[in-house]
Amino acid sequence: MTRASSDKETKLPRAIWALGLTSLFMDISSELVHGLLPLFLVVNLGASAAALGLIEGIAEATAQITRVFSGWLSDMLGKRKALVVAGYSLAAATKPLFPLANSIGLVLFARFVDRIGKGIRTAPRDALIADMTPIEAQGAAFGLRQSLDTIGATIGPLAAIGLMFYFNDDIRTVLWFAVIPAIIAVLVLVFGVSERVLPKKTVKSPLEWKELGKLSTAYWLVVGAGAIFTLARFSEAFLVIRAHDAGLALAWTPAVIGVMSLVFAVTAYPAGRLQDRIGARPLLLLGLVVLIVADLVLALANSLTGIFIGIGLWGLHMGLTQGVLSALIAGTAPARLRGTAFGLFGLVTGIATLAASVVAGLLWDRIGPEATFEAGAGFAAVAFVAFLIAPGRHSNPHH
Repeated sequence: MTRASSDKETKLPRAIWALGLTSLFMDISSELVHGLLPLFLVVNLGASAAALGLIEGIAEATAQITRVFSGWLSDMLGKRKALVVAGYSLAAATKPLFPLANSIGLVLFARFVDRIGKGIRTAPRDALIADMTPIEAQGAAFGLRQSLDTIGATIGPLAAIGLMFYFNDDIRTVLWFAVIPAIIAVLVLVFGVSERVLPKKTVKSPLEWKELGKLSTAYWLVVGAGAIFTLARFSEAFLVIRAHDAGLALAWTPAVIGVMSLVFAVTAYPAGRLQDRIGARPLLLLGLVVLIVADLVLALANSLTGIFIGIGLWGLHMGLTQGVLSALIAGTAPARLRGTAFGLFGLVTGIATLAASVVAGLLWDRIGPEATFEAGAGFAAVAFVAFLIAPGRHSNPHH
């Protein structure tokens, strides 16, 4: 293959950029909230680490589990954009609930509804990216969307820091600003993305057992290994309270998510491009090694400098693995079942997310922060072994 033909084949559709910008603006909104919410819960509302873990675990598990139904529905309808718009719109509509919340229960409700929106949009969006992108460019497409998403996740906490200083640590006032980029995200999606309607044969309901049986062994290996991976990666909320406990001022706590997201953003797209050349397995294994080191640094560090090194390594492992995992799911599932495939992956990893965050919070309260991160390192080591038997490249991509 010539260099020119390779470049031509890997050129990404404009709609991929629009989806990436939608993610960017929504993540500005979401991470402005997320960068402050752990301390809002712990400092303002008196939540324990176990309660924080339960709230974050339920929220993220909700997002993941909801994906299975939205992915199936997008396959059944043969249309994906409407579900993506619905999911982003619901998330935007929940943003005012955070500054209005005056109890842990209301924060849990707000997070729950917000993550339902995320769950509705994620599987159809990932399937839409796969539908619009040639197989040889899917690593780049998922990496680009992930990078733009994570740039937004970097801007959001930086905005939160500036607003916290400007409004003298008034968290409620700062949280109101999350509404603006959420609305912009929905507008970019509505006017910037046009989907290709899938062939009529794809509208058959895929949630029959005989249809699920058509998902390959390679796909289920990725799902199983991904679940173990998720157990090693509990909520980033624990990174925030780890830094605060070590002496980071309240106004600066969004920097935790900002630093993690910056490293994530810088590495996700190159990792996706590299996957298109060398396959997924080397990047996933490297990402797990980085996660093990990150957990050990966060467990043992006794200074803010050490903690932020661990946070940066956490972001690096995310950049090396998240877009790659999405591309690997896309490559091991039949095109007709892509939405369902992403949804089932979300169902399994959602259950693992809930377990991971609950266990992390309990370990934190009963033993200490060190135990939380040491347990994460242990799960990451198990995931490393699991991915040694997972497929390293797309399998049967033209199903």
